[in-house]
Amino acid sequence: RWPPDYIVIVIVIAVAGCATRQELAGLLGGDVRATCAATTITGVFNLASLRPARLSCGVLLLAPSRELLLCHVTGQSHWDLPKGGIHDGETPLEAALRETCEETGLCLEAQAAHDLGRHVYTAKKDLHLFAVLSERIDPARLHCESCYVERGSGRSRPEMDDFGWFEFSRVGQHCTPKLADVLTRKLDLEATLARVMRGRSEPLAA
Repeated sequence: RWPPDYIVIVIVIAVAGCATRQELAGLLGGDVRATCAATTITGVFNLASLRPARLSCGVLLLAPSRELLLCHVTGQSHWDLPKGGIHDGETPLEAALRETCEETGLCLEAQAAHDLGRHVYTAKKDLHLFAVLSERIDPARLHCESCYVERGSGRSRPEMDDFGWFEFSRVGQHCTPKLADVLTRKLDLEATLARVMRGRSEPLAA
């Protein structure tokens, strides 16, 4: 049997994608058993890399004042879009509208949404986003009905605990780096606002 620390090293190397099957076999001892184990390990990680990315769907609520509505994530320092995972049988638009309703209390009409397309978000997740033109709603009127159980205390807490309108130039400062990249580099918020104000419906992505 190989020592546990060897197995950990092999897994780390395989995950990083830095070892061939031959290299893994050599690390494990170079015999027939090692070659079989290396083949299995690399096969597992190759299969994992082929899995389709999970999909999260959300809405950009844009005000004519060139501001974007963001939700503060409970217990965290960053702000987020109203978004979440898609359910079986849902379209991306249906998922985005449902998540927005659950996380802000705003139940939007499908006809108001402009498709911004699907974007790479993390290594395991993509974002499908939609834009909706909105009046500058008082954030105090918004509420999150989607809750989670807090680890340790066992209390039920809302996923979002605050809401605010942020100028486009400030959005990147308040979101996670990955979301900021989508909103400030992959999308053009100014162009998106201009498009929804014109009522155009074709996809727009930078």
